[in-house]
Amino acid sequence: MAEAYIIDAVRTPRGVGKPGKGALSHLHPQHLAATVLKAIKDRNHLDTATVDDIVWSTSTQKGKQGGDLGRMAALSAGYDVKASGTTLDRFCGGGISSVNFAAASVMSGMEDCVIAGGTEMMSYTSAMGAEEANAGIKPMGMGSGHAALNELHPQSHQGVCGDAIATIEGIDREALDALALVSQQRADVAIKEGRFARSVIPVLNEDGTVALDREEFPRPETTAEGLASLKPAFAGLMDFDLGGTTFRKQINRRYPDVEIKPVHHAGNSSGVVDGAAALLITSKEYADAHGLKPRARVVAYANQGDDPTLMLNAPVPAAKKVLAKAGLTKDDIDVWEINEAFAVVAEKFIRDLELDRAKVNPNGGAMALGHPIGATGSILIGTALDELERTGGRYGLVTMCAAGGMAPAIIIERI
Repeated sequence: MAEAYIIDAVRTPRGVGKPGKGALSHLHPQHLAATVLKAIKDRNHLDTATVDDIVWSTSTQKGKQGGDLGRMAALSAGYDVKASGTTLDRFCGGGISSVNFAAASVMSGMEDCVIAGGTEMMSYTSAMGAEEANAGIKPMGMGSGHAALNELHPQSHQGVCGDAIATIEGIDREALDALALVSQQRADVAIKEGRFARSVIPVLNEDGTVALDREEFPRPETTAEGLASLKPAFAGLMDFDLGGTTFRKQINRRYPDVEIKPVHHAGNSSGVVDGAAALLITSKEYADAHGLKPRARVVAYANQGDDPTLMLNAPVPAAKKVLAKAGLTKDDIDVWEINEAFAVVAEKFIRDLELDRAKVNPNGGAMALGHPIGATGSILIGTALDELERTGGRYGLVTMCAAGGMAPAIIIERI
């Protein structure tokens, strides 16, 4: 099997995902995707006529985020028309899957140069979601056309799932808040020390002025007392009328003895942000022929499904699966990136695998930096690579939960 090399990784800073308030919220998602694609092209002096494909991730593929951003953003970025593109959706996990799919095509020998990445403008999708709710459109899996699915696998809200998992696992709010505080503190150190500088590129407005050149979401002033004062975010959602059912009832249909305790809030849940990221993946032959220096190679990747009712528990089995595929143990991994969708996801991951906390999200995570759904996985792979280079580590493992009870995973090795 051929090797798949990571040549470069770039991303935008993450902007607050509120319509009219975030620094990126006025831009089109295609513009954000084109920004990182242009950076990959320019930084690597890439002949885009030789790009075999562009594999892109966008979770909410509606309206401005519909229409195959992978292809359209490449054209906006000035790529040769020969550079094809496609767009996928694995909910939160799509940014890892786009890299995995790109690596797979190179490792199969069928393609030599593929760009992977993702975009999510949550300032746009959150507004669209509110409009749909006001129009009476049911959340995913709740519509009348999903009756058979609901009978087999009751679907709930991710935040309510997070609270349910914390209840089942006996993880209290104090532990979750402590992890959230660490995330903010680590992100603050990483930003001040310039640990993201190699990957982060500024986003420009259409007129060439700077829209955003720094992380907009972190709150370094966060304290334990401040976190403790925040009200649970999903308590009111648990019993929201969904037309004969509620999010709480959906979980209690499968787990009738669970009295869900609300423990997640804005401070220990992932931030709503806008962002995009891209990685250049090539074969050894392509890298050699074009004078490109590989930074890492893809060692193994895996996908894992788990209970869709609790939804968030697949990262642990996904990590075990990808470690087995790579022939490695947890002790071989120098950097772990587990997306902080909710604090319980990362806390359970650390506890179940008995990990050294210093190696897990060492530069903070989504509780501090935000989670631009379809882009986050690609961002985390680049973050892991930067950290491996900074510390001299060898292996990095990246995984994350995704709606429907899934988790993709990848292991990379620094070169």
